[in-house]
Amino acid sequence: MNCEIISIGTELLLGQIVNSNATYLSEQLSELGINVFYHTVVGDNLERLKNTIKLALSRSNLIITTGGLGPTLDDLTKEAIAGVVNRKMILYPEAVEHIKKFFQRINKPMTNNNLRQAMF
Repeated sequence: MNCEIISIGTELLLGQIVNSNATYLSEQLSELGINVFYHTVVGDNLERLKNTIKLALSRSNLIITTGGLGPTLDDLTKEAIAGVVNRKMILYPEAVEHIKKFFQRINKPMTNNNLRQAMF
């Protein structure tokens, strides 16, 4: 099995943080006998992310993405994947409840942006 790890985040491209996720995942996948052929880093841009996913699909059996899953508008991973595979994202009420309970537990207000994390 050939694998590609796509790490998403402009902060990675700018060198503001180290891509430790790809290193860790490569080590773990290697122990499972999965060949990691590509590490790709792409910024927070929807079209570039879609193009990166399409390229990965053309050359790998397994694609793992890291990053871009937060509540902010630049977190585009799920939207990009849904676009590439031609699927609509929907809001899952169970996920909304889980997120609400999390914010109650930490005694912080939940913003509407956090509802993005309940979209699948």
